[in-house]
Amino acid sequence: MSALKTVSFVPALSRRKVWPYDKGKRGEVWSYNKGCCGFIFSTLFGRTFQPLALVPRGQLREDGPSVSIVHQIKASSREALEHQSISSFDRYTSEKSSIFVLGLSVHTAPIELREKLSLPEAEWPRAIEELCNQNHIEEAVVLSTCNRMEIYAVAVSWSLGVQEVTKWLSKISGIPIEELRAQLFTLQNRDAAQHLFRVASGLDSLVLGEGQILAQVKQVYKIGQKTVGFGKCLNELFMQAISTGKRVRSETSISAGAVSVSSAAVELAAMKFPKGNLSVARVLVVGAGKMSRLLVKHLVSKGCCKLVIVNRSEQKVVELQNEFTEAELVYQPLSELLRCAGEADVIFTTTTSESPLFFKKEVSSLKAALDAVGGRRLFIDISVPRNVSACVSEIPSVEVSNVDDLWEVVAANKEERKRKALEAQLIIEQELNKFEAWRDSLETVPTIKKLRAYAEKIRASELEKCVSKFGVISVKNRKLIDDLSRRIVSKLLHGPMQHLKTDATSARSITEIVENMHALERMFDLKTDDSTSLEQTVTKLSV
Repeated sequence: MSALKTVSFVPALSRRKVWPYDKGKRGEVWSYNKGCCGFIFSTLFGRTFQPLALVPRGQLREDGPSVSIVHQIKASSREALEHQSISSFDRYTSEKSSIFVLGLSVHTAPIELREKLSLPEAEWPRAIEELCNQNHIEEAVVLSTCNRMEIYAVAVSWSLGVQEVTKWLSKISGIPIEELRAQLFTLQNRDAAQHLFRVASGLDSLVLGEGQILAQVKQVYKIGQKTVGFGKCLNELFMQAISTGKRVRSETSISAGAVSVSSAAVELAAMKFPKGNLSVARVLVVGAGKMSRLLVKHLVSKGCCKLVIVNRSEQKVVELQNEFTEAELVYQPLSELLRCAGEADVIFTTTTSESPLFFKKEVSSLKAALDAVGGRRLFIDISVPRNVSACVSEIPSVEVSNVDDLWEVVAANKEERKRKALEAQLIIEQELNKFEAWRDSLETVPTIKKLRAYAEKIRASELEKCVSKFGVISVKNRKLIDDLSRRIVSKLLHGPMQHLKTDATSARSITEIVENMHALERMFDLKTDDSTSLEQTVTKLSV
C-alpha cells in the first residue's frame, strides 16, 4: 500500500489524539473517524498532518493502535515519513517559510478596537511563547504601541499561520473572529518586510517621521533577543528595519517639524485655544514617562511656564525638573488626581493604566475651566488603552480628544509630507533588496555547509595518511603541513563558493545560483542526508 496523499487540515471537532509515540520529537499519532473507517495521522513537530494508514474504525483504541496496525504503518508509510522529514529538516531546498505581518493600526481600526488588543511590554515574551506554540508558527514577535498592534511571524504555512494568529488575537481580546477579521490587515514576505521598514522609518505613523516608533521597534528587537521564538529570520528583519529607520532619518528631512504623537497633541491643544495661546491655560500632565517628557518639551516651547505633573512616584518628575529648569514643574501624587484636574484647563494623559482614570461622574463634579479659555475643559488622551472614559465626552463643558483626533494636525502640509515620503521610499527599496538577497542566500546555506564538510573530511583523512609516513614529526612541522592543506582546500573551494553566494549587488540571479547549487550537489553527492533520526522514528513505531 503506497503512502496516502498529504492533507493540510483535519477538522478539529472530528479528531482525537490516541497515541503520542515520540514526545522528544513532539510527534503524535491522531485518529480521524469517518463513517465506518478511520485514518491514523502522524504529526512531526506539530506542523503537518500526514495519513499513515486507512484502518477499520473498530481497530482504533484510546491507548493507541494495535500492534498489527503499527506494523502496517511502518510498512506502508515509510515514504510519507521521509517526505515529512525532508520538509522539516531541509525546508531551505524544498519549501521556504513565509514571513507575514498581521495586525491593525490607526489607519485601519478605531481606538475602541485597538485598546482591546493593546499588549503591555511586560507581556510580550509570554505572547511570543504562546504564538510559537501554534502548529504552524516558527518565529513570532509583537509590536504594540498606541497606534498599532502587529504580529510579525514566520510560518511553514502562510494561510494556516494567519488563521492561528487571528484566533490567538481573538482569544486575548475577547473580540469575535469575524468582527476582528474585518479590521485586520495582513502582508506576506517582501510586502511584510516593506511594511516594517516603513513603520521604522515613520512613514506609516500618524505623524510622518515621528521618532518614537523607531525606539519602539528597537525595544521589540531587544526583548525579542531574550526569547526563543525570535529566530534568525525575524532577527535579521528587525536589524534591517532599524538600519533603514536610521538611514531615512539621517539622509532625508523627514524628521523636520512636529515628529511625535506628543508634539502633535500639543499642536492640537493649541488649535483649540483662541489664537493658539496655551500660555494662559492651566496645564496638567498625568504620567511622567517618555511621552510625558516630550509633552513637557513641546509645552515649554509653546510658552507654558508652569505645569502640574501627577505620577505614582516622584523620582521621574524630579528627573524632568532637572532637565527643564526653565519651567516650574510641580509634582502631585496620584491620590490628588481629581483635585488637580479640577484646577486645570488642559489635561494630557499618557499613562499605561489598563483602566480609565477619569469617568463621567467624577469629571462632571469638577469646577469649571477658566473663562479665558472659553470655560471648556480640554482632555487630550494619547494613551492606549484610553485613560479617559468615552462617556466623559458627553459632558457639555468638556471636550475629549484621543490619538485618532490627531488627524487635524496631520492634515497640514500634506504635499510636503508626500515629497518627504518619496525620498524615504527610495532608501527603503535599497534596504529591501538587501534583505531579500539575504533570504535568497539561505537557499544555499545547507549545500555550502555540506561541501565544506565533505572537503574537510577528505583533507583530514589525507593529512593523517601523510603525517603517518613521516613517523616522528614536530608540532611545528605538523602545523605547517596542516596549514598548507587548509589553504589548498580553501583555494579550491573559493570558486564554487562564489557561485553559491549572493548579495544585493550580485549580477547572478537566484535562479542561476540555485542551478549551481544543484549541480554541486550532484557532482559531490551532497544530497545524501543523515537519515538516522528518520530511522529511529520508524523503529519506535514498530515497538
